[in-house]
Amino acid sequence: MHTLRTPLRVVATGVTAAAIALMPGIAAAEWPPEGDTRGGDPQTSGGHDKGTLTSLISFSGSTKGKGSPKGFTASNNWTPPACWYEPRSASQFAEYVEAFVAETVNYPGQAGHAKSAVGQFRTIYKDGKYKNYNLDQEGKGAFWVAVRNPDRLNDVASMGCSELPEWVPNGTPPPFQNSVTPEVLAHLAYNQIAITPTTVSLAPTPANNKVNLATWISHDKADFKPVSVTATLNAAGVNVTATTTARPVSLHIKPGTADAQVHPGSGECAINADGTIGAPFTEGSADKNPPCGLTYLRSSGNGTYALEASITWEVTWTSTTAPGGGLPPGTFAVVQNITVQEIQAVNR
Repeated sequence: MHTLRTPLRVVATGVTAAAIALMPGIAAAEWPPEGDTRGGDPQTSGGHDKGTLTSLISFSGSTKGKGSPKGFTASNNWTPPACWYEPRSASQFAEYVEAFVAETVNYPGQAGHAKSAVGQFRTIYKDGKYKNYNLDQEGKGAFWVAVRNPDRLNDVASMGCSELPEWVPNGTPPPFQNSVTPEVLAHLAYNQIAITPTTVSLAPTPANNKVNLATWISHDKADFKPVSVTATLNAAGVNVTATTTARPVSLHIKPGTADAQVHPGSGECAINADGTIGAPFTEGSADKNPPCGLTYLRSSGNGTYALEASITWEVTWTSTTAPGGGLPPGTFAVVQNITVQEIQAVNR
């Protein structure tokens, strides 16, 4: 069997040469080409990935990185875009296509139909619809190309941006439904927000809870503050920026068993303006219900109850070039194992 540097399923289904060339994972050229110095402090989506046009969008602020805190989970199974379109200058696009074709054609054992396919793709931009990659129009517009969300490369939806690259003159809206806009950037920034896990305080402690004795939940540190991530695309004369901000609004309690009462009855504790939650237990409060807490009604026996405390974050976005708006709220949960015993002696 010949070794192909294009996805076998694409070749087998008879997709056009141009579409094949667009499909990520075609081991061809590197994007950006070697020598690109796009480094720096802001985290950049994409990088030097073989065979795919990776994004030039950069992120700054409270971003997720390797080994960094996790993000939160969006409500209603909402997800950011799996793919989108963004601009490349005429010279950037020409360099990519030429390297793409050369590496594909020269790959040892490459099949003839794969060579023919990438050749046809090159013809569109070199000698067909476009002449010499529109290099004589450098600075007057850009080729808008499909890129995939690096966080969703294994998602079939990331293959959904299958339109051919098109030249778009400066000042003309790109013809693609999912081209980069401030709102698209805001959605991508949402997925980059990092939340630092924080454990709330319990009184009694997790190992010392008693049946019918209220457990007070509190957090006296101002850890729950708004966090923001800014996404920026500055490429081929296009400069778009959006900032997504998440603000903590409440703590939701799930006792881990039906044999419990939550306080308040909704299980939703408001986060105070200073970032604190609830109130700590004080002497003389044993017979009171806490402003945030729960009461277990049955012993956990030889096991424990998984008490889940999840913070709900309200999410909005802003931009200097668009009105902004709201995004789905996000949640971040922390679970603590709680031992509940019958009352014999009470020590707080």
